[in-house]
Amino acid sequence: MTALRYGTRTTRKSECYYRWSSYGEPDAEIGMDYFFWVLRNGTETIVVDTGFHPESGARRGRTTLCPPDEALRLIGVEPGTVPMVILTHLHYDHTGNLESFPDAELVVQRTELEFWSGPEARHEQFAPLIEQREIERIAAGRLRLLDGDAEIAPGIQAICVGGHSPGQTVVVVETGGGSAVIASDAVHYYEELELERPFEILVDLPAMYVGYATVRELAGRPGASLLVGHDPEVMKRFPPLDGEAAGLGVLVG
Repeated sequence: MTALRYGTRTTRKSECYYRWSSYGEPDAEIGMDYFFWVLRNGTETIVVDTGFHPESGARRGRTTLCPPDEALRLIGVEPGTVPMVILTHLHYDHTGNLESFPDAELVVQRTELEFWSGPEARHEQFAPLIEQREIERIAAGRLRLLDGDAEIAPGIQAICVGGHSPGQTVVVVETGGGSAVIASDAVHYYEELELERPFEILVDLPAMYVGYATVRELAGRPGASLLVGHDPEVMKRFPPLDGEAAGLGVLVG
């Protein structure tokens, strides 16, 4: 499988961690990278999340390093031929560019879609996290709604943990070298998990802590690799892509 880094920005720990002042530590600058993931078994390709659209990213001060559809083509994947897209949650940086996947089945937790399609999502604390037109596109798409943990395809498991978003999902993929645990935004940074410091954006704090325990257990299995959602460290922990895609992502498993 491949983790593709398509965007980046510079921020601060006080903007990333919930109630940062409670730790009594000085603030510090921190990088935030944006990833999505590609699963290939030789006959089929599945995309996990679709990144932010360059326009919505620019509006929010994010830098697009390579538009996600172009990044896919650089690794030999034509977005229009992808049969399935797994959406780990529906924040704007995971649901853009869906127009590039016109024939894909969209796999998402029912609780996630219902929340972001419902009245609670209009409140000021939630509304900026999504692009409404993208939620509408998903709701009108070819859907497979999950009700909690499920096998999505042979060797691909969805584990619903909530916390960051109502239906936040971790995807566990069996590879030749063990399992790859795609935490997505259940864990943004490796230190977030190591120190159990919740991310700033959440809907359920207790569920976020339970999610950390779940991810820790999954990632602790023999041969498992952990991919978190936004840590630049991902690019250092796994072998880099080469050729036309050099610098664009890493290989896992």
